[in-house]
Amino acid sequence: MIVVVAPPARKGRTGDARQALVATAQVRLMILSILFGFGMLLVVGKLAFLAIWAEPATARDIATTLVPPRGDIVDRRGAPLARSIDAWTIAIHPNQVIGDKAELAKQLAALIPDQSAERYYAILKSNTGFAYLKRNAMPELVSQVNALGQPAVEFQRENDRLYPQSTLAAHVLGYIDSTGHGRYGMEQVLDAQLSDPAKRGEPVALSLDLRVQAALENELGTAMTQLQARGAAGVILDVETGEVIAMTSLPAFNPNAIGGPPPRNNVTQSVYELGSTFKPIAVAAAIDTGTITSMSRRFDATVPLQIGRFKIHDDPGDEQFRWLNIPETLIYSSNIATARIADELGAEKMQEIFRRLGFDKKPEIELGASARPLWPSSWGRVTVMTTAYGHGIAVTPLHLATAYAALVNGGILRPATLRRVDPARPPQGTRVFKPETSARMRQLLRLIVLKGTGRKGDAPGFRIGGKTGTAEAASEGGYDKHRNVSTFAAAFPIDAPRYVMIAMLDSPKANPSIGVYRTTAAWTVAPVVGRVVSRTGSLLGVVPDANRDIDERELLPLIWAGPDADKKDPE
Repeated sequence: MIVVVAPPARKGRTGDARQALVATAQVRLMILSILFGFGMLLVVGKLAFLAIWAEPATARDIATTLVPPRGDIVDRRGAPLARSIDAWTIAIHPNQVIGDKAELAKQLAALIPDQSAERYYAILKSNTGFAYLKRNAMPELVSQVNALGQPAVEFQRENDRLYPQSTLAAHVLGYIDSTGHGRYGMEQVLDAQLSDPAKRGEPVALSLDLRVQAALENELGTAMTQLQARGAAGVILDVETGEVIAMTSLPAFNPNAIGGPPPRNNVTQSVYELGSTFKPIAVAAAIDTGTITSMSRRFDATVPLQIGRFKIHDDPGDEQFRWLNIPETLIYSSNIATARIADELGAEKMQEIFRRLGFDKKPEIELGASARPLWPSSWGRVTVMTTAYGHGIAVTPLHLATAYAALVNGGILRPATLRRVDPARPPQGTRVFKPETSARMRQLLRLIVLKGTGRKGDAPGFRIGGKTGTAEAASEGGYDKHRNVSTFAAAFPIDAPRYVMIAMLDSPKANPSIGVYRTTAAWTVAPVVGRVVSRTGSLLGVVPDANRDIDERELLPLIWAGPDADKKDPE
């Protein structure tokens, strides 16, 4: 057998170098393994820490990814008023445009007419890196611009605020700014809640009823257009809770396309002398304080009332030239008789009732932008008399609405609110009139509609009670005798009041083509109330009933109608 034995390797410089390289590689591999193991240990430790001590991420993730970036606003029935949606932004990189820039500018102007072709061409020639073409673009427009095939155009997804009802209730809702925060209306009032990740998933319900809001805006807008009025305002309140069922101010604006500061909210931001709508308040104060103890008591309205250099007279067409009792004073809207009642009431008691009704401060409601009334600087005898029929003091229509709610609901003043109220827990409110005073005023307000200046504001079966008011519009240095503010303050059903409605037109004009021959409230705005109640009464749960009404039998014998009373036009 032959055995082959390999000779021993010869040591040399080359072998030593190779061994040194292998040893170095082994050391590096060992260090790398140690580092890798240490890194894995850190990862496992971190995972263990999160598994044991970290807060579960599910609730937070859901709140931030599955809910909208801003909470929705809905009406009292859940109908959407404001909501967040996905929108598109169209932008372009001018320095990357391929092809004829002039032709592209013409195509963009045809699709996005917000700017001219010349302006688009200037943007494209600027060779800047980026420029916006359209924010909040509709999907249809995105498709049309994309079809141009221009690679320099960029489409970005972003969140947008949509007001699906367009201008409806715009002054109540307000709008949001470019940062996504509310800048006006309830968007501003509720900004913190609507933006809170823990709360924005739940819609916020307002007190508004979208159906009633639409009817109020439609009727007021039609009257404003037909009578060429400068503006209009309307509000409907629940007399037991103070909830605002509808609130409108015209002219309106579209919160989806804000082009500058919105118009004033005439319900809360503008003050007016509201004329004869103040007369029931003055009469109620006189009854409540015992100044008037009998409805049959008469006051001299035979001639104008001269007080120093001032003369108080009744409006043309309303003069009776005789002594008037309390129902007649309101039915015929006598300034003279009302002034005599106020004179007996006195400055202290007149101011007291106005202060209790909040006529000396801003209206109580969530909307931050509201106007302070114009309160007389002195309360002399003439001021006391004129404020009793709504001259010399200016308040917002919302002030008048809350006052009339207290006038008919048993005497309780409640602040107006745009938040939905739990009917089982209505606000307590403050007593301003005795219950028996309120009961008497319900009778008198119904008589005004049945026999007096409010006849054109009635709605069959809904038992409306109310008072018209026509006052000269204020202007620089005094009053404009050619313009007036026409108001109708109403409550229904007056035998068991549930709602108060105020409707106002600023500077209406007569329009014989639609049967409006005078610019007084009885002709211009009272019919608006009647139409709105006819359209919405049933929606609000008021069942029309021609066989029901408030009992006025004790007052009817006090009214001397005269031989032609039924033929006489109101106001």
